[in-house]
Amino acid sequence: MGLLSHRVERSEIKPGDHIYTWRAGYTYSHHGIYVGGSKVVHFTRKKEAGTAGLDSAIAVSSLLSQGPDECPTFPDCGFQLPDSGVVLTCLDCFLRGGSLHRFEYGAPPAVFLAKLRGGTCTTARADGGPDAAVRRAMHLLQNGFGDYDVFENNCEDFALYCKTGLLPAAGGGGGDDGIGRSGQAASAVAVPLAALLSTPFKVLAAGPLGMAAVTAGVYCVGRYITDIGVRKDVVKVEVENLAAHLGWRRAKAAEEAAKKQQQPPPPPTPEKKPNSRLLPLKRKREICV
Repeated sequence: MGLLSHRVERSEIKPGDHIYTWRAGYTYSHHGIYVGGSKVVHFTRKKEAGTAGLDSAIAVSSLLSQGPDECPTFPDCGFQLPDSGVVLTCLDCFLRGGSLHRFEYGAPPAVFLAKLRGGTCTTARADGGPDAAVRRAMHLLQNGFGDYDVFENNCEDFALYCKTGLLPAAGGGGGDDGIGRSGQAASAVAVPLAALLSTPFKVLAAGPLGMAAVTAGVYCVGRYITDIGVRKDVVKVEVENLAAHLGWRRAKAAEEAAKKQQQPPPPPTPEKKPNSRLLPLKRKREICV
């Protein structure tokens, strides 16, 4: 297990493995569940014309490129229901020329904190073994995984659920603080948060190296407390009950949004009227002059 990620060969992966590949020069990673037969089930935005099987970051650019959309290897590559973001592709189309990495579960806290990037491991343990992960992934391929959201419900969140069966509790921190289970999302939030929170410690930090150490410490703590294996606001949800769980959260979010819209605007501030009692005094002064 490397400090950045855990690279593996194709011969090393097995059905039920949570795999990922880096995109755009290690800017972000795309995650999925390997289901065997050189096939991967992963999560992206809902299907658009000509973009089946593409992760959301490259779906727009693919519309501008020319060439066949069909995979030359597997005829069913890119299978995706019209109103779902879950897609089945071959391993080649999933990787798109990138390297193959395997996500690690049950990482000790020291190993987790030693990772330079989020989205490579978790302290949580896989639930039910490889067969359970494949079963969840194939069920979601036919039933969907809700709406894609970069911070609250992305491809890493999908793969984490398939492996652990854990989701933020309805009305819990996952829906209120805007952070899902994704380590990438937690890292994206932790970087500016670390810079912000470490500012008051400048007095204690002895020079640039001390400041860097304080910032790194705050960053690591921010990643750790948002890890799905540490958070207290997650519950285990059976895949058959997932639609009801997601529907309850969406209904609650819509209800809260409606309450905010129904709140009456604050009353206008009354304008101060000029004091008319000064006018007679002014007139008296004018008469005296």
